[in-house]
Parts: sequence; structure tokens; C-alpha cells
Amino acid sequence: MAVFEYQGIDAATGKQVKGVRDAENPRALRNILRRDGILLTQARAGKEAQAGAKRDIDLLAVFKQPRSSDVAVMTRQLATLVRAGIPLVESISALTEQVEKQALVHVLSSVRDNLRTGTAFAKCLSEHPKVFPPLYVNMVAAGEASGTLEAVLERLADFMEGQSRLKGKVMGALAYPVALGGVGVLLVGFLMVSVVPRLTTIFDNLGQALPWYTQLLIFLSNTVSGYWWLIILVMGGISYAFMRWKKTPKGHLRWDIMRLSFPLFGRLNLLVALARFTRTLATLLSSGVQLLPAMEIGKNVLENVKLEQVIKEAIGSIREGESIAEPLKRSGAFPPMVTHMIAVGERSGELEAMLENVSRAYEADVETRIGALTSVLEPMMILLMGGAVGFIVFAIMMPLLQMNDMVQ
Repeated sequence: MAVFEYQGIDAATGKQVKGVRDAENPRALRNILRRDGILLTQARAGKEAQAGAKRDIDLLAVFKQPRSSDVAVMTRQLATLVRAGIPLVESISALTEQVEKQALVHVLSSVRDNLRTGTAFAKCLSEHPKVFPPLYVNMVAAGEASGTLEAVLERLADFMEGQSRLKGKVMGALAYPVALGGVGVLLVGFLMVSVVPRLTTIFDNLGQALPWYTQLLIFLSNTVSGYWWLIILVMGGISYAFMRWKKTPKGHLRWDIMRLSFPLFGRLNLLVALARFTRTLATLLSSGVQLLPAMEIGKNVLENVKLEQVIKEAIGSIREGESIAEPLKRSGAFPPMVTHMIAVGERSGELEAMLENVSRAYEADVETRIGALTSVLEPMMILLMGGAVGFIVFAIMMPLLQMNDMVQ
């Protein structure tokens, strides 16, 4: 199937339109556009279209890629249209005119065209894994099989919106301390490179020994201003080596284990992962996905190799006839409340409801811990910045005050 860059006229409005569409040949492209109410006037295929795309490269394209929040809004709108009785193809056609991200428009256009050929909706979505992850595709497949697509789409929208809110709270809580720390580093660096060397030149004519803290400041200033390039190279080399180590299976596992044991952040990382996992598993099970496939999908949202290994081992134990809670409890990686609630849900036949309760409890705990963490980090960063600047001022002013006392 070739990629065509086309121009045409909208039969309904008479306005010129253009875009990119997949088609077997120009005749098929003309038929596809005619069904959409567009009269084809010009089309370029193959290398010509690619060359045109290269000339129209958007340097900000990376920021225009559809985010999970965009997909969540689109899913909510699609659920509303399907529930209203509008056919799926017409619903997606309507969405292509409403979404703002051009990349998402192209994806929806491709999905619509594949649907017209008789391909299943889930299969059409699976061809765009960057936009529709396995969780999304499997839930849609379960909704198609059970005839409850509109309900599944609403659950998906709720789930994605909840995950976006949780991620936004975590990122928002860390943004201010990180920005404050960056400003502090730049400020201290500016003082050490530009201000301190000019002020310390007057100490050369004092003819007396300088305090140890002033000597330390001068040494640090000379090191930073004279070897800044070496410091950048060393830090860059360390960062590169760390990233290479983290990409290895052993390094990735070791780093994820360390992440769970960090002071303050370790418990928060665990709670975020568990809230995401239990919410995902509950959503999949409620949508008709079987337990083992749901756990296979759910383990991928943990974003922690150690916890993924625990779920993988639990899946093997479940296949051998064990309960869900027992292997999770045996691993020691999951808090007792999780395993206890899962065990109660298994016995009562309300596993989905128990998983929902666990996810809500942990999401609330995450919000509380984020608030506490923010209240601790902000004054700590201010104290560190104030301490660094205060040390520089103290180390410069004390010799000057001593010299003034000697003159008097």
C-alpha cells in the first residue's frame, strides 16, 4: 500500500483540503476520498510524497505527537458517538474532523480506511502501537467480542484520564524542586566563575594568612573557572556510562531495585506502580479480558523490572493452580494490604471490586505523600541554596572585616 499526499475540494463546503492517505493506487485513493465527500484534484505518491514531506518538516513535530490525554479525550468522544447508535466508521470519520493533533488525524484516517475493508476494530488499532498500547487494543477486542464496545470505551477513557491525573500530580510535585535546584546550581556556578575571582584578587595584597574557608572557596572557584570543560566532560562521561549500564538487563534490574529502596522516593515509586497495576488489572477484568492475559498486560505498566519479575512468576504459579494472592505474598514485594484484598476478592468472587478499592486507596496515599514530599523538598532546596550563597558571602566578607579591624 502506497502513501499519497493529496489535494482536493470538499464537496459540502467547496473549500480546498489536503492531507496524507494510504491507498493501493490513485484510483483507490480517488474512491476513498469520494466516499469522504472530497473531489481529488492532485496526488503525489512514493518518493515524491516523501520528498514533499521532507521539505515540510516541522521541527516541533515531536511536541505534536498525540499524548495519552489526547487519546483519552478521543476515546470519550468515540464512546459517546457509539452509544448514540452511530456506526463505528461514521463515528471515527466525525472524530477526524474534531481532533486537533494532525498525527492523530492520520492515525484515525488509517483506522477508518481499514475498517471499511472489513478489518476488526482492535486489529486496526494494533497497527498503531505508539498511539494505542496493548492494554487499549485488548480491551477493545474484549468489547467487540462481548458486544459492549461503548462500555469498554468509557472504561478506557476513565482509566486513561485517571492515569494522566496521577502522572500529572507526581510530575507537578517534582517540577518545582527540580527547577529550584537547577536555578541554584546556575546561580552558584555564576558566582564561582564570574564574581568570586574578581573579589578574591584583593586578597593577594593583604599579606596575611586567609581563613581555611576562604582558601577553600578560592580553590573551588579556580577549579571551576579553570577546568569547567573537564568537569562537563567528566559529568557527561559518568552520565553516559550510567545510561549504558542501566540499559543492560543486570543494570536495569539493579537500578529498579534501588529505586524501590530510595529514602522518601522509594515508597512513592512502589505506590505509584501498584496503583497503576491494580487499576489496569481491574479495568481489564471488568472489560472481559481473561485473568492471565490481563496480568501479562498489567505487568507492563509497572515500569519496574523487579515488580515485573514478581508478576511473571505469579503468572507461572497461577497456571499451576495456585491462587493469585499466594505467589504475590510469597515474593515479599507487595504490601500485605494488596495480597489480603486480592485474597478476599478471590474468595468472594469480587476481585475487580477489590482491585478498584486497592487502586483508590493507593492513589489517595500517593496524593498525601506527594503533598508531604513537596512540603519537605521545597524548604530543603531553599536552605541548600541559601547555605551555598551564604558560605560564599561569609568566606569573602570575613577577611575584609578582619583587614578593616587591622587598619583601625
